[in-house]
Amino acid sequence: MNLGKFTLRYRPHTLKLKHVFTVASASRSTTPTVLTELEFNGVIGYGEAAMPPYLGESEESVLAFLDKVDLSPFNDPFLTADILRYVDSIAPKNTAAKAAIDIALHDLLGKIMGQPWHRIWGFNPANAPHTSFTIGIDTPEMVRQKVQEAAPYKLLKVKLGLDTDKQIIETIREVTDKPLCADVNQGWKNKEEALEMAHWLADRGVIFLEQPMPTEQVDDNAWLTENSPIPTIADEAVQRLADVRKAFGVYNGINVKLMKCTGMREAHQMVELARALDMKVMLGCMTETSCAITAAAQLSPVVDWADLDGALLTSNDVYRGMEIVDGKITLPGRPGIGIIPV
Repeated sequence: MNLGKFTLRYRPHTLKLKHVFTVASASRSTTPTVLTELEFNGVIGYGEAAMPPYLGESEESVLAFLDKVDLSPFNDPFLTADILRYVDSIAPKNTAAKAAIDIALHDLLGKIMGQPWHRIWGFNPANAPHTSFTIGIDTPEMVRQKVQEAAPYKLLKVKLGLDTDKQIIETIREVTDKPLCADVNQGWKNKEEALEMAHWLADRGVIFLEQPMPTEQVDDNAWLTENSPIPTIADEAVQRLADVRKAFGVYNGINVKLMKCTGMREAHQMVELARALDMKVMLGCMTETSCAITAAAQLSPVVDWADLDGALLTSNDVYRGMEIVDGKITLPGRPGIGIIPV
């Protein structure tokens, strides 16, 4: 038994984006994060909560949640199910705040065991996929510039959902023939028009549609999935483990994000359930430091697609971890999640 005492520390950090980031619903140039450290018997694990506006969390809400965390009843870091069940019970939602604890605990445990998490889970790092690089909604001139900046990446992710959708795709196609994935962020409202766009996009090298219509349009999304020439992936419609089964038959796959699902433990469970249901799996992120990105990347060898460019879009990352080599995710061999503060 690993008897000892946990110490939890945390501090706010504002991530600055290299470009203003626009999706169908909003624009922003910064993302608030809270960085955590979980120490046990002199070993420190690092974690993070990243809060893009649509999650409903803020720096204040995360700090308030973390203030309530009392790990004094626990003296063994290997009791992850008990510890994370307690953390989840403190308050509903607050998934990013919970992820900050989960990631730090996994990092701590991996360091105690002396192994990276992809090895603990039995995943081959050579199977990690290429990551997509995200092109936000912008003017044609800026879209061209962003595509040129994304030259090292083999797959581009394009934000759609406004009346400029075709213009953005045509602009990208002027400068590259790389495969594209389209993230509509619930921007389409009519299923017939969505299907027409799906065919138009498929003819232009788009390989899947992410959250094409609002989550509440369940029947419309299911109809689109049944008729679409390319797969549909649930993002906003799938937050946590219980949502995976609800998405079965409505979408072809799911997008797993640590900030939505409370961290690495539940993300792993979501991937396994989706695979059992023969669904596609995408691994996504928010705007995050290399801490949360590298934590998510530990799952990357067993997913179909990865969109782990969140740290690449920022100008003030505070960790070094997962690297992109010729567009491909390259996992660090260091124990835990494998990050180093810089």
